[in-house]
Amino acid sequence: MNRAWVFLLVFLAGCSVGERLLKDGRAEPATAHERYARALIDAGLDSTALGAEWLAASDSALRAPLSAPLPAREVGVYTRHEARAVAYRVALRRGQQLQAAVRVTGLPARLYVDVFAVTADTARPFVHRATADTLVVRDSAGFTMTLAYEADDDGDYVVRLQPELLRSGQFELTLESAPGMVFPVQGSTNRAIQSLFGVERDGGRRAHHGIDIFAPRGTPVLAATDGVVRSISPNNLGGNVVWLLDERRRQSLYYAHLESHHVVAGQRVSAGDTLGFVGNSGNARTTAPHLHFGIYKRGMGPIDPLWFVRLTTADPPRVVADTSRLGGSAVTRVAGVTLRQGPRTDSPAVRELPRDTRLQIMGASAQWYRVQFEDGTTGYLTAAAVRSVDE
Repeated sequence: MNRAWVFLLVFLAGCSVGERLLKDGRAEPATAHERYARALIDAGLDSTALGAEWLAASDSALRAPLSAPLPAREVGVYTRHEARAVAYRVALRRGQQLQAAVRVTGLPARLYVDVFAVTADTARPFVHRATADTLVVRDSAGFTMTLAYEADDDGDYVVRLQPELLRSGQFELTLESAPGMVFPVQGSTNRAIQSLFGVERDGGRRAHHGIDIFAPRGTPVLAATDGVVRSISPNNLGGNVVWLLDERRRQSLYYAHLESHHVVAGQRVSAGDTLGFVGNSGNARTTAPHLHFGIYKRGMGPIDPLWFVRLTTADPPRVVADTSRLGGSAVTRVAGVTLRQGPRTDSPAVRELPRDTRLQIMGASAQWYRVQFEDGTTGYLTAAAVRSVDE
């Protein structure tokens, strides 16, 4: 190993993720991944084959992410002999929270986990949004990293994983969506939501600017987030209402048709506190008791509150493919095997493969393998479509 590599490994081993790496007045990179990349460059390792490959892999993974329909679970490997990154594209709605957990085993190593929003700006196609906390839980076998990011707009997001150089190990990644807020009616579920945002009202003269959550009269209505009660003044449409200022998101939550209040104007509340009780006051006098729940954002007006509170019911699929084959070589069993962008039969096809196409198995998700080829192409094949080289 040359002196530059020795310098880098000793240098990084003595640095925590949060320490400044720059002493010459240049702007400090914003993320741990960027600081590691800058350290590679400053050590002159970007001119080495492995260092240049690591830097290039960061960008290429972002630009060619795999598909990860939520919820998702994958067990994968990385090796000290290659500088690889892997990225997963997920779709989120405004108000949904992306929750990621990465369990890492093997040699002590830093694994950089970042979330990027996909934009339509060709000059800046990816905008960094979040970074996983490091070493959240550590034990004798490894450590766990977690990340939670609430989408501020509908769109696609990319989760990128990349280990530091010269390390081998295995990780288990889970990606799930969750509501960004507390469900606003105590004890209720998604089934209680019976009228959605945007539906026509009054013969098409207006649109519904919220969701209706039906529940027995007197059921507690809850603060969906921390905030300050701005008003409880009644109005003709909403009857007994509460306006709650969501300071963190700079928006207002509207609770209407209450039977009665449990708060006063100016009161600060925490998520889950009782604001009032379900009723049918205002123009809901002829309907069953329910809560009209709306969100209004300055400069945008009413926005769809559904994904802020819609409960997640599905669990990530169990990995059933044989994980003992991870990191090993294999070939396709038959001709015409379809390589796909994600571990599902409805994921977009990448290409058709001839029989005995050589590949390396790098990950397992449900009954699928994530595989890579000598030309750098990666994707998913069903585990039944591959066999060991010596079979």
